[in-house]
Amino acid sequence: MNPIFYGMLVILTTFLMGSSFTVGKIGLTYVSPLLLVGLRFTLAGVLMALLVNRKPHPKLPLDWIKMLTIGFFQTAGVMGCIFLSLRTITAGESSILTFSNPLLVVILSTIFLGIRYQFYRWAGVFIGFCGVFITLGFHLQLSEGTLFGLGAAVSWSIATILIKKWGSRFNIWVLTAYQMMFGGVILLLMSTALETQKLILNATSIFIIMWLAIMASIVQFAIWFYLLNEGDPGKTSAFLFLAPFFGVLSGWVLLNEVVSWYVYFGGLLIFIGIFLVNWTSSHRRLKSKLKT
Repeated sequence: MNPIFYGMLVILTTFLMGSSFTVGKIGLTYVSPLLLVGLRFTLAGVLMALLVNRKPHPKLPLDWIKMLTIGFFQTAGVMGCIFLSLRTITAGESSILTFSNPLLVVILSTIFLGIRYQFYRWAGVFIGFCGVFITLGFHLQLSEGTLFGLGAAVSWSIATILIKKWGSRFNIWVLTAYQMMFGGVILLLMSTALETQKLILNATSIFIIMWLAIMASIVQFAIWFYLLNEGDPGKTSAFLFLAPFFGVLSGWVLLNEVVSWYVYFGGLLIFIGIFLVNWTSSHRRLKSKLKT
């Protein structure tokens, strides 16, 4: 792939990931949190399911249950926690906490998948968690917003492990479509049961819902999976730490959010930790290629 084209796509998809925190926070003015994210992913899932209608679908009921489970954690769990966190913390803080999930993946993969990681990756986990501690203001007295932000990271990590375990059974586009749709429906049910629903329909709120459903969901997923398929997945995944950068930047530009210095410092340590977790030395890449 042309490096310039690759770089443009990386910037676009991580910008869509990160800025969705800010767009979502603006949307909370018009729509209650769970209802907003439920509408976003139900709409995105239905549209994408229509697009992948001719691709192979699961035949066994158990496979549909597995897709539903992935949707519960990847969409309902992650996005529900993110949008609930945005009620009380900034878009930048929420994005930094959420995108600390690769650090948790290392721990869960070791426990549940028996994967062994090199020392520098465990060093990355330690540095990253130090960053989370600093981001929270050097204390462990967690507010509601930070708990939801960390909950999003935990849920995303569980979803990553489940996709690693079950993902090969499904066409990746079919899995993406239905896990979004299932997760969106779960969020709508949670909205009905758990919150006082608010829905103010006007040009701004409709634009926000459509932007989140189409640009920040379907387009973002399509570009991201294209990059993973066309390039080195490990190298591409390392660029995920651009997303919280765009989350902080868009929150500053659009919402005039003031972020404390320790959030930036903690975020930097989280990015370093994620880089070490994702980094593969040239020697190990050569060794891997020789094996294949």
